[in-house]
Amino acid sequence: MRLNPFNTSDIRVRSSSGGGGGLPGGAGGLGCGGLLVVIIGALVFGVDPGQMIGMVGGMQQGAPTTQQQGELSEQEICSSSDYAQEACGALASLNKTWSAEFQRAGIAFQDPQLDLFRDGRVQTGGCGGATSASGPFYCPADQTIYIDTSFYDQLAKMSGTRGDFARLYVIAHEYGHHIQTLTGISNQVRSAQQQNPRQANRLQVLMELQADCYAGAWAGKNRNLIEPGDLEEGMQAASSIGDDELMRNAGQRVDPERFTHGTSEQRMKALRDGMRSGDDSVCDAYFQQG
Repeated sequence: MRLNPFNTSDIRVRSSSGGGGGLPGGAGGLGCGGLLVVIIGALVFGVDPGQMIGMVGGMQQGAPTTQQQGELSEQEICSSSDYAQEACGALASLNKTWSAEFQRAGIAFQDPQLDLFRDGRVQTGGCGGATSASGPFYCPADQTIYIDTSFYDQLAKMSGTRGDFARLYVIAHEYGHHIQTLTGISNQVRSAQQQNPRQANRLQVLMELQADCYAGAWAGKNRNLIEPGDLEEGMQAASSIGDDELMRNAGQRVDPERFTHGTSEQRMKALRDGMRSGDDSVCDAYFQQG
């Protein structure tokens, strides 16, 4: 996907570094002692929430403290590596696309902040601390997308593709959670989960699939920038991070009761539906049905 030139004054970016990770790098080594790809995948995409909390918590105890690089400008951060420049370009495009959609809908819009770090630990502004093993995530409390760029190296191995669209899909998915926060969907789902805990996993899966759909819709709204092979790259990435695929790769029994993000087939369909339509209203169907 070709990203248009962007002005760093239109985005909010910061960089966190820890443990010698420094600024976000390019195709570097594995973080956290070179964890196996399949374990990273299981942790990142929530195969087992209880197990994930325990393992990540244990890793955090020995992880170095993150230092916020507040003195760095957006320009310095975005130009620090190819991954950082690409992420900044994606954020600028996402902001431009979704702010216009929110304006048309008459809904107040606030662009999220992007925090880039690598091979270290990050402290959020409301969701606690996380290590590289946590992978990309969105914190609604501080409306920030957190991306450890070393995950992109892991994603390339899991999906078998090093194309840029797989990486853009990741940030666009996390941006989808920001949309859910601004529209109130996130709060509604959390409330429903508290009222009916037995439906908590099902509702969580719907949240994640809708975020996949929003990621596809962003790409579809910018189809003039789409390049040959982008859809295929997205499908490969979505397939590799389905709950069923991650469980199989981890040698676990596929258990729908423990799904948190949806199957490979469901994730591919959500991304494809949004991408082909370029219409975010198709993503409403996840909660109209559920």
